[in-house]
Amino acid sequence: MPAGGELLLDTCVYIDGLQGRSSDAVKVLLRTRSLNHSTIALAEMTHLFGRLDPADPRTEPALARITDVIRAIPAHRLHEADAETMATAGILAGTLCRLCGYGADKRQRALHDCIMYLQARKLGLTVLTGNVGDFDLIQQLVPDGRLLIYRRQ
Repeated sequence: MPAGGELLLDTCVYIDGLQGRSSDAVKVLLRTRSLNHSTIALAEMTHLFGRLDPADPRTEPALARITDVIRAIPAHRLHEADAETMATAGILAGTLCRLCGYGADKRQRALHDCIMYLQARKLGLTVLTGNVGDFDLIQQLVPDGRLLIYRRQ
């Protein structure tokens, strides 16, 4: 039986792992907790398949590693947000953008973070993230969600 509650992984957890920046504490969590995945993180990772320059020699190995990570996600642990969660996240993200004065560059990321936070809240999961700045603000607006925040190496 896993130690502690189930986690929903923020995209930075995958990125930090792929880049060798995961702390020992995060590695323990990933081994000892039941892990859940969001289609939001899936979209953020697959975005790189279109964004990275195919002519760059680093692109092919990076995409191969991302492919391996995605293929390792069990289908029964991959969750998509329902319409209610999406609508509420839109309002929450809009509020966050207005209160914090976010420019266009941060608005989409704020929406993705709000969807993931509310998705985890609805599923009774804890978001694991190294993104303290954005998720802390979201939790201040909706305090009944659960976060487990780690410091990035």
